[in-house]
Amino acid sequence: MESKEQHEQHLRVALEVLRKEKLYAKFKKCEFWLERVGFLRHVVTAQGIEVDPTKVEAVTNWKAVTNAGEVWSFLGLAGYYWIFIEGFSKITGPVAQLTRKGVKFQWTDKFETKFLRT
Repeated sequence: MESKEQHEQHLRVALEVLRKEKLYAKFKKCEFWLERVGFLRHVVTAQGIEVDPTKVEAVTNWKAVTNAGEVWSFLGLAGYYWIFIEGFSKITGPVAQLTRKGVKFQWTDKFETKFLRT
């Protein structure tokens, strides 16, 4: 792991390269020495990368869907995390069928218990 001094030196080098190439940053928009940084639906820390807990909360607190468009919205959000969820396609498969053309949307107790409360 990099020490604070090493990190500061690397930062100086990076900023010097940016200056040399005439690329500038607005320092009022910059933050340094943060312990946690949110980036592309993840949180980056010195210990590694983890899923953003606010996104997990959004998935777990999603209200029951009432139409195929809402199924698409939910699957879009939850689908980003498929790699972290064992059996994701088995869980979402039956519900995803509700988005097919020509399939009448009918949310049943089966979907409620199987999908949203798994």
